[in-house]
Amino acid sequence: MAKPFTQTSIEDICKQIHGSLGDSSLLVRVFVCQLTPHECQKTREKYMEMYGDDLFERFQNKIHGQTSRMYMILSLLMLNSHERDAIVAKNAIFKERNCVEYKTLVEIYAGRKSSHFFLIQQAYQSKFRRHLDQDIMSIETPHSYQKILMALAASQKAHSAEASVHIAKCDAQRLFQTGESRCVGFKIDEGIVLEILSKRSISQTKLTFSIYKHIYGHSYTKVLKNEYGGEFEDAMKVVVKFLNNPHKYHAKALEAIIKGRTKDDGNLERIIVSQIENDMNKIRKYYKNLYGMDLTNAILEYIPFGDFRDLLLTSI
Repeated sequence: MAKPFTQTSIEDICKQIHGSLGDSSLLVRVFVCQLTPHECQKTREKYMEMYGDDLFERFQNKIHGQTSRMYMILSLLMLNSHERDAIVAKNAIFKERNCVEYKTLVEIYAGRKSSHFFLIQQAYQSKFRRHLDQDIMSIETPHSYQKILMALAASQKAHSAEASVHIAKCDAQRLFQTGESRCVGFKIDEGIVLEILSKRSISQTKLTFSIYKHIYGHSYTKVLKNEYGGEFEDAMKVVVKFLNNPHKYHAKALEAIIKGRTKDDGNLERIIVSQIENDMNKIRKYYKNLYGMDLTNAILEYIPFGDFRDLLLTSI
């Protein structure tokens, strides 16, 4: 059984790390096998106190060549979750010109509790001297995702004790009446969708889409696939799929990345680290159900042998 994480053990771990910073296998063993994410962050604090050196910055500076991906994960583990989300959001907006990673922003805006989302905004402003929402609205060229993300930001301020089935039924009916109940050739009423997203909490919106499927026999995403749909509908499909089942959403995202069907620009590392703190077992379960292969076996088959693959296998 692992020893309790005490002040003495933090100091011992820091000494071990200090003498072996070039040993990538040891770093993986310590930060992924032995410590929880919270303990990783406490170790970073103690290491700074003992040696005046920030492990996050040190690992960031090692992101180059064949060890880039491993050190990316190690650097992300040094951050608390809201600080990490702030950095991820900044990278999603500004990493590449005219190539905003909107799906990453959707995961942050729709997948975090309101209390956590507020801390993300604070961390973003503190670290970058900028406002997250303003940076999103200032993105050129304008995109429907911007309106949806701002509606989700407003929804984070919608507090209620619990989701209401009555409200969800009313909202589902409004979505139906302003969509597929119309004649052939309808377009989604963006105003109604954005109003519902902005005025309801995330949990309330999830219930609305769940009840929509129960009442009308199919997911709201089916409505968004009609031939007259466009950019707004495509963006909403991503949001609805994530809200309906984030574990399934992540399982599909991992499959596409691991097998090279989508560009992986740090998304594999980001998803793995963010889900270490949640329930990776559920993602593995959905992965197995969807693809008939355990996520571990997929990594063994498609990720080249090395420290990065070992780190992934240990993380999941």
